[in-house]
Amino acid sequence: MSELTWFKSSYSDNTGGDCVEVATTSAIHIRDSKDIARPSLRVSPVAWGVFIDEVRTASHPSC
Repeated sequence: MSELTWFKSSYSDNTGGDCVEVATTSAIHIRDSKDIARPSLRVSPVAWGVFIDEVRTASHPSC
């Protein structure tokens, strides 16, 4: 696998909290920013989109 460009959420800071990083190619790669030597999780863009939609819905449930 070629070198990936990893991005951390804009909500993350550098105080050592729990963070994930994401890299995009034809798939979405996800890793723990505190342990980057471990293998990353790879999911399809569709699966990632469903996950993000679910997180947004859980964060802002409708009344």
